[in-house]
Order: sequence, then structure tokens, then C-alpha cells
Amino acid sequence: MRNYLKSALASVDREAWQRFFMAVAGLGLAFTAAVFSSVARERGNMLATAIFATTALLLAGVVGLLTVPFLARRVARARMKDAFDYELTPEGMAYLGVSLVIGVAALNTANNLLFIVLAAMLAARLELDLIVPKNAFATRPVQLRVHLTNPRLWMPAFSVKVFSPVDKKKRRRGWEWSKTEFTFPRRRRWLSLPDYVLRRKRPAPLQAKILSRPVYFVYVGPRSTATAEVEIAFPRRGLYTQNGFSVATRFPFSFLIKSRKVTLERDLLVYPALLEPDDFLDLLPMITGEFVSFVRGRGSELYRIREHTPQDPGRFVDWKATAKTGSLKVREFTREDERRLRLVFDNPEPGKVTPPAYERAVSLAASLACHFNTENVDLSFDGSCYDGGLHLEDFLRYLATIQPDRRDVTFLDALPVSQDYNVILTARKPGSLPSALWHSSYVIYM
Repeated sequence: MRNYLKSALASVDREAWQRFFMAVAGLGLAFTAAVFSSVARERGNMLATAIFATTALLLAGVVGLLTVPFLARRVARARMKDAFDYELTPEGMAYLGVSLVIGVAALNTANNLLFIVLAAMLAARLELDLIVPKNAFATRPVQLRVHLTNPRLWMPAFSVKVFSPVDKKKRRRGWEWSKTEFTFPRRRRWLSLPDYVLRRKRPAPLQAKILSRPVYFVYVGPRSTATAEVEIAFPRRGLYTQNGFSVATRFPFSFLIKSRKVTLERDLLVYPALLEPDDFLDLLPMITGEFVSFVRGRGSELYRIREHTPQDPGRFVDWKATAKTGSLKVREFTREDERRLRLVFDNPEPGKVTPPAYERAVSLAASLACHFNTENVDLSFDGSCYDGGLHLEDFLRYLATIQPDRRDVTFLDALPVSQDYNVILTARKPGSLPSALWHSSYVIYM
């Protein structure tokens, strides 16, 4: 019990309670002064009436100045504004004009049906959940699942729309100080000093939203959940993040659009768009031919054809030899561990490659990675500032958010030469690669 009392006292907001008791005391004194002013007025003492009335007004004003700003700071006005939003429709404007007459008639006749309907409209409470896949490929449709739950015991929900809220905040550019370098003279750079320059701040780009089109629910029964599947294709690669969604309804008469913002954080990583087979299949024979020549240069690829054993995988079965001999035959390879391929993405500096060419290079790297991942190859990945592992998903996540960067511009010069055969995508000029890397690589120029 003692611990409970301590925790309860620790959670009490002392400042708020102090303001509360001060406000009660001040309003009590103001009420007393107002009563005395009424008594003095009845007795004809105008001076006392003026003093007591002025005191009551001053006390009420002091209480308002000390309490109202404090309470206003404690209330999350922005949150309440985002949580509830009402938009008056043209039909609703006509409805308000008529409702004034109906309201007076309802008070006189005790017919409060209209107020019951309005109270039911405002009492709506729904729960939203959005299920998104962990990842997707750009330009390829994926399924999003929207769950709308009505937890009320007996009242259903009608005509509910789920959509992405519109950002109503103005995007201001402003100014900012940025680091630069003072050089004199500019060409010979005899003197170089750190400097700052005042530049116009660029507004933050609009954040891409996951739910790009609204989802409509006609009816959600009491204590039930309605589900809708939406097929959405994302036009660009990157990380899509959304922190909230809006739930709106015009029920019952479209007089008022009531919307509420639901805080719900969802992230979706969109991989680069995969190229069509016709766009990169012409490169595969050349890559495969040089790869096989590179491997064969260090030994024979096919060692022998022998009888099948239970430990042999099915992909090594030689069906032609099996058909000729009538018994199951398998191929045995030499230096199978040397069939290793490394896909390398050399990220260029900003401005060195046009945006369309850069995006095509990223998509080509993703397409080649997905293709060779299905082949009988020990596949690995590398790239500028790449810190992922050997899995395909690591490399696709790297390509999903990569942008031209000045870091690690000497990446290819420091790339170690290994037993892997390299497929390199780079923006360098032909002949600028190290000779040791050149003899064991197939180079694709952006």
C-alpha cells in the first residue's frame, strides 16, 4: 500500500494542482467580491459597489492570465488538429441553414431525433491497420492489405474512406550557412582557408507515400473487421515511409466530411526496377562466355561421367548419357569451387552520369544479380561503400537507396583481385581499370 501511495504521489502533477487550487481560490474571492458589490448596490453605496466590482473583474482576469496560458501549453493543439478534421460541403452549408429552424422546432416540440443522429455520427470510433510487404520491386504491383475494425457493440459504420493525408504545411525555403573554401588565386590555390557562405535552403522533397489511392469501405459491422486488398505499383526505387493515415466519412447525408488522422508508421523498401529480358539478355552470352573461358583457363570444367549415387544432387544428372546407357549417370566437375562470380557496382560521382543512365545501371545491376542468383554459381557482391553480406537481399537493399556519391572514388583501384570472375558496372573511361582486374573482369560502362 505504501509503494502504491508513493507511485501515485510521484505521478501527480504538482504544478497543475497548484494552479488549480490557486484558480479556485481566486475565483472564490472574485465571486465573493461580486456578491458584496451586489449588496453594496442595493444599499446605494456606489463607491463600495465600484470597488468590489472592479476587484472581482481583476481577480477573474488574473486567474485567466495565470491559468489559461498554462493549460493551453499543456494541450497538444497540433495533435488535436491532426486527429480530427471537419470539412463543410455545399450540401452541409444548406443543411446548417435549415438546421437552425429545425433546432428551434425540436426544442419546442421535444423532438430530438435529429440530435440523436448527429450524436451517433460524432461518436464513430474505428481502428485501422495496414499490412505491407517487407520489400517490392519498382514498377511491379504488390498487394497491400487494409484492415478496418469497428469495436462498437451495436452501431455499424457506413461509407468509410481510408486515404493518405494531405500535408497542409507550407514548404518554406529559408536561408542557411554552408561550409565552403576560400582560395587565392582560384586557379593556382596558393592560399586555402575554410569559409562559410549564406545560401538559400532548399525545401525538403515531398515524402513518397505508401498508400497512393484511397480505399473505400461501404459497411463495417459492429465488433467486426473489414478487409480490402489494394494493388499498388511504385514508380521509383527507394524507402517509402508513412507515419499516418486518414479515415473519413460523409455518412449519413454528406453534409459534413469528418476525418480523423490515425498515427500508424509503415515502411516499405522498394528495390530497383528489373529490366525486361530483351534489355539485358544480349549481355549474358558475352558475360557467360568470358566467365567459362576464365574458369577453363585454370582447369577442365567436366571431369567425367559416372554412375549416380544417393548423395548426388539431381541437377548434375546427365540425361543424354542416361538414355544411352540405360542407367542413371551424373556429371562430375573439377574445381567446382572456382565457379565464383562477383558483381561489382562502382558508384560514380554526382554529375558524372545522367540520371536516366544511372537508374538504368542500377536496374541492370539488380537484374544481373537476380539472374545469376538462380544459376549454378557461387555469387558474391561488392560496391562503393557496400557493407552488406553475400545474400541477394543485402545487395538489393544497397541498390534500393544508392545515389551518386563522392565517397570512395578510388574503390576500383583498391579492389582486391581474387579467384572470382568480376562483372563490373562503372562510369570510368575504358582503359582506366587496373590491369590485374581487367584480365579477370567483364566491364559494363554506364
